[in-house]
Amino acid sequence: MALEWVVLGYAAGAEAIMLLLLTLPGLDPIRKGLITVTRSLLKPFLSIVPFCLFLLMDIYWKYETRPSCESDNCSPSEYLRHQKSIMKSQRNALLIAAALVFYWLLYSVTGLVVRLDLLNKRLEKLKARD
Repeated sequence: MALEWVVLGYAAGAEAIMLLLLTLPGLDPIRKGLITVTRSLLKPFLSIVPFCLFLLMDIYWKYETRPSCESDNCSPSEYLRHQKSIMKSQRNALLIAAALVFYWLLYSVTGLVVRLDLLNKRLEKLKARD
């Protein structure tokens, strides 16, 4: 199961890097290429949404079937294992949330940048007419 989390982490990292490159000022010469690459990667990255839902169900299933260690009859090692399991679940839930938020931001920012480029082209055409 660790491979799934590595894949999700790399996907979230790639989304964050593309988002950062699209929003950084001063990258105008390469912005058109970045927009093209980002727009072509948006559809494959959409597969992150069902993948995240699957992993969220996995976290829920592990939470429901995990033995509880609430009473005094738990040994220190069992208690430590229980706490470690809770921490991993919380970390993985944050990774899922980050991947989904980064995808939504990347989709929104890409749409805004494309719209901004179209408006700049219209403005240049109107200035050229005058």
